[in-house]
Amino acid sequence: MDRHGLSDEQWERVRPVLPGKVGDRGRSAVDNRTFLEAVLWIAGTGAPWRDLPESFGNWNSNFRRFRRWAVKGVFELLFERLSGDPDFEYAMIDGTIVRVHQQGTGAKGGTHRQAIGRSRGGLTTKIVVLVDALGNLVRFVLLPGQSHDLVGVKPLIQDVEFDMFLGDKAFDADWLRTELNERGAVAVIPPKSNRKQKIDCDFHAYRWRHLVENFFCNLKTFRRIATRYEKTDQSYRAMINLAALKIAIR
Repeated sequence: MDRHGLSDEQWERVRPVLPGKVGDRGRSAVDNRTFLEAVLWIAGTGAPWRDLPESFGNWNSNFRRFRRWAVKGVFELLFERLSGDPDFEYAMIDGTIVRVHQQGTGAKGGTHRQAIGRSRGGLTTKIVVLVDALGNLVRFVLLPGQSHDLVGVKPLIQDVEFDMFLGDKAFDADWLRTELNERGAVAVIPPKSNRKQKIDCDFHAYRWRHLVENFFCNLKTFRRIATRYEKTDQSYRAMINLAALKIAIR
């Protein structure tokens, strides 16, 4: 098996969830595995679609199919169904900045509508993730690069129950601490140095926050994620969902 592809065991887990099965509306897809491995190859290598090896079929046909699936949310559905049940003994949150390649600009409506902003590193996108106690991805949001990590908190924790919430100093906000307290969740967030009133932090539990950093390291081994080449947030989100699925079913 190519390191960017799927093992037979992984494929058997993914196959029943893909569209184009017998009984689905529309044309049956006999080449779902080849197509999925083509997208994984693009995600892993970071190569342009035009450089897709001929063994995967016509590059443009694969690209257009990828866009259809991205718009329909197929990759998001795949991740949701196959990522497993999260362990919410505690939840961890963090954000990372991704540089946007010049080929990742030019979408209709401008970059500001595609979760692309300008920060110190130039044009960037921010990925803010929520992972469970095992370091597995639960949810993520895309933000323009200059946005504060706190902007992504509410959509990530909405309707999610956990016992403990771990975040770095960027998440030291009174409104968040109040909401966590009302939920009955313990906030494990180091206080900022400019706080007038001292707030205790369980630094023993805080050490587990390295798991979210580990997740980012694994995610960015997919070069199409580490550098954003996708013009639309839909396509970039699809790449992240597929990469996260591959990590989850290893």
